[in-house]
Amino acid sequence: VQLQASGGGLVQAGGSLRLSCAASGRTFSSYSMGWFRQAPGKEREFVAAINWRGGGTYYASSVKGRFTISRDTAKNTGNLQMNSLKPEDTAVYYCAAGGWGVHPLVKYDYWGQGTEVTVSS
Repeated sequence: VQLQASGGGLVQAGGSLRLSCAASGRTFSSYSMGWFRQAPGKEREFVAAINWRGGGTYYASSVKGRFTISRDTAKNTGNLQMNSLKPEDTAVYYCAAGGWGVHPLVKYDYWGQGTEVTVSS
């Protein structure tokens, strides 16, 4: 299984970016997909997760209301729409798949390589 994250870049504060995570090698009909981020000098933190079958979601409080996680089951792709970006959102964003549930502590079997997001003030 391979996860390919894309869509990162440089954006000004208040702007938007859309990250995508394309999964190949299997379909995730019953699992969940999550997004995590790691800022320089900080530990990796949970951002959002989505249940692949039912579409249930969970967000970190720091991004709730600004970020939207979604999935395209036909394309086996997950997305993270990020609006009203802040400098503190600057990090490398990773997608993960193969978890059970959307709780932040869910363990994932597969991880993407990360895509860098930089938000300038």
